[in-house]
Amino acid sequence: MLKKISKIPFKDTPEKAAKLEEAIRESAGDKSMLMHVMQQAQEIYGYLPFEVQQKIADGMGVPLEKVYGVATFYAQFALSPKGEFAISVCLGTACYVKGAQEILDELSAQLGIGPEECSADGRFSLTACRCIGACGLAPVMTVNDDVYGKITAADVKGILDKYIN
Repeated sequence: MLKKISKIPFKDTPEKAAKLEEAIRESAGDKSMLMHVMQQAQEIYGYLPFEVQQKIADGMGVPLEKVYGVATFYAQFALSPKGEFAISVCLGTACYVKGAQEILDELSAQLGIGPEECSADGRFSLTACRCIGACGLAPVMTVNDDVYGKITAADVKGILDKYIN
């Protein structure tokens, strides 16, 4: 049995539901179009919540486990919503050996969420990623398009304060 990933309740709208139904209807009967439908669903919702995965599975005639397997295999798919401020911590080798895990742990403690989660108010989401290509600035974290390099866990509160206020 698959479980819901996000702690934030899924909120659908009639407009989004209609778009998803149309995307499914256009590809129904052709299981090779599963990824395409999933990509369209992610464009519509911003992520693939359990409820959307279930609609895709039912509409495409594939097991829910297949949809979930594709969603978790490919990095392009998100299972939880992204916050207004999407925080990503690089856990690539250079960042990791310079303390990125401690930064991730501190962010998690201060925000009250774990990796791949979104705060209940929808303001912050947290992701652990692999190399972002800024090894010279290790350890690195991003908040939306802002890059913070050569930081420590002690810097986290000051960085978060910029976005909290």
